[in-house]
Amino acid sequence: MKQQFETVQKLGQDSYGAALKVLDVASSGTKAIVVDAADYTKKSFEQTASTFEKLVGVKSLDKAIEIQTEYVKSAYEGFVAQATKTGELYAKMAQDSLAPFNAIRSASQSTFASAKSTTRAK
Repeated sequence: MKQQFETVQKLGQDSYGAALKVLDVASSGTKAIVVDAADYTKKSFEQTASTFEKLVGVKSLDKAIEIQTEYVKSAYEGFVAQATKTGELYAKMAQDSLAPFNAIRSASQSTFASAKSTTRAK
């Protein structure tokens, strides 16, 4: 009986440790996402400012349309790439957050399965 209490106590300690790891993963993952988003915003703003400067000096309508078309195409491609990258960062953060609990789950299943079979044998 004492061993079962010790097992449950260890499981509680492991769960606490896993929760701390999850908070660390969430913190570092969120930081990476925020830094990446800030970089994208900066690049996007610089691209917009550069395009505006080009448009100010344009003398013909055809050239203005060409510049705008290039800008829209580039901005769209950049957005899609950024959205994909952000999605990958979120997916990695979710997987990394679940890893500590998956280890505890498998350990607790094996522990309680062996305890259950021992109890039935008596």
